[in-house]
Amino acid sequence: MSDHTNAAAGEVQEIHMHRDDFGSKMGMWLFLFTEILLFGGLFILYASYRFIYPDAFVVAAAELDLFMGGINTVILLTSSLTVVLGIVALQKGHKKLSLSMLWITVAFGLLFLVNKYFEWGAKFHHGIYPKGPALQEMSEGEVMYFGLYYVMTGLHGLHIVVGLIFIGFVMWQIKKDVLTRTNFQRLENAGLYWHLVDIIWIFLFPLFYLIH
Repeated sequence: MSDHTNAAAGEVQEIHMHRDDFGSKMGMWLFLFTEILLFGGLFILYASYRFIYPDAFVVAAAELDLFMGGINTVILLTSSLTVVLGIVALQKGHKKLSLSMLWITVAFGLLFLVNKYFEWGAKFHHGIYPKGPALQEMSEGEVMYFGLYYVMTGLHGLHIVVGLIFIGFVMWQIKKDVLTRTNFQRLENAGLYWHLVDIIWIFLFPLFYLIH
């Protein structure tokens, strides 16, 4: 009777755990949906002004560093791979390998921010910033382009910072064995968030850097 009771309790506990995992994943997907709505609205705004000022957007895009944008694209795509490898490693019980892959992900994220800092710094040095001297001499369409550029890439950079904090918190939990091969949903959620950040950049890169 005791064994039967213990088995039943174990089943209830397992079901409860699965329900928690499902709820956690659904909550994350709902949160990601709100993020998609946010950037979706910005993409629609971009498309509207691109339609109004097509030539000015092409002229303004020539001021961006295509090489730096391309490097950042490669960095984020690679970081998506390393975060997946980190998740798979934890699922297989390889704690050290999982942490190593996540450290690489964090390093790539920081490298992206450093590159973006230097890219923005170069624009500021040339007076290309809100109400800057260079923008005063540009057309209305070019000013609108750079306004969208700073808002959208700046918001994306903020999401990179949040993603790094999220991954760092998950790494701490892995180190403390709070997250293990049987309890890794929070790491998967961090991976989902990071993938969304990468996907958003994949849209931002051609919209701002590859205009012809």
